[in-house]
Amino acid sequence: MTDFSALTIVVLAGGISHEREVSLRTGRRVAEALEAAGHSVIEREPDAALLPYLRANTPDLVWPALHGASGEDGALLSLLQAMKISYVGSPASAARLAWSKPHAAAIVAAAGVATPASITLPRDEFRELGAHSVLPLIAEALGFPLVVKPAQGGSAQGVTIVSEASELPRAMVDAYTYSDIAVIERRIIGTEVAVSIVEHEGITTTLPAVEIVPRSGIYSYEARYNAGETYFYTPARLTDTVTTAVSEAALTAHDALGLRQLSRIDFIVDSDGSPVFLEASVMPGLTETSLFPLAASAANLTLPEICSQLALDAMAASDRGAIPPLYSNTEAFADDPVTE
Repeated sequence: MTDFSALTIVVLAGGISHEREVSLRTGRRVAEALEAAGHSVIEREPDAALLPYLRANTPDLVWPALHGASGEDGALLSLLQAMKISYVGSPASAARLAWSKPHAAAIVAAAGVATPASITLPRDEFRELGAHSVLPLIAEALGFPLVVKPAQGGSAQGVTIVSEASELPRAMVDAYTYSDIAVIERRIIGTEVAVSIVEHEGITTTLPAVEIVPRSGIYSYEARYNAGETYFYTPARLTDTVTTAVSEAALTAHDALGLRQLSRIDFIVDSDGSPVFLEASVMPGLTETSLFPLAASAANLTLPEICSQLALDAMAASDRGAIPPLYSNTEAFADDPVTE
């Protein structure tokens, strides 16, 4: 087997998505961590010069530290797979499924994990049927409070907590600003937790769960990325029984979605102590206020250590011929809207 003790790694960060600034912060921390572990790092934007650059200067590995559609929807990963370039993270087909919140919820629910009652509504259908007909039906079917969010995207952009009917029209507009499909789901009141997952030597492990307590009561974009706006408890203040249930649910979601190497699975633990799946991230943020580094630290893992190990594992998988196939029959499923 090839010796991968020191790699040349291209870290991709930035892009044109709404989460560009978060991606740049994640990319910088990944680059610093990999350099501290002895690897050679080149930082690049996912722009028109990227693919010619990769053809002319093929690195050992690509680390796609991208958030939003430019990196998490699987499109760029498909191109890397087509070029037979190894990268850290999940196959393109799995990324596509996790990127679509309604599809991810349907798959995870089929695997036996609880999800909120929800309605998924494309913008065109909303316009065709008319807000005056659709919104009262939503309110009747789901009740209040509700969460309205884009079907794709992260960092809580376009997400609104709706307490009464008068707030629903504006929430729909905000969600459609970020996606052509909106998800309206019953709000689950409880403890918000995030479970980070890493794979090493064929073993999938959950890191200590992080409990999220925003000062404002809502884990908004500002609460995520402004220091001091949110209190984090690692490990989460859960009973041993609930901690086990959350960890098992996270592993089930990770496996059901076909994720690889690392992920973060978000839950609300309801009043009965049951974890309710919210969404999955195929490339968790690694900023100064992100949850994955907090979980790693609680497991006595440094960022250079964990980033280097993920890179080495990705190269080892490539050396074994384990680069994922370019196409999976699950990809076709991700093209169809889901209404539950």
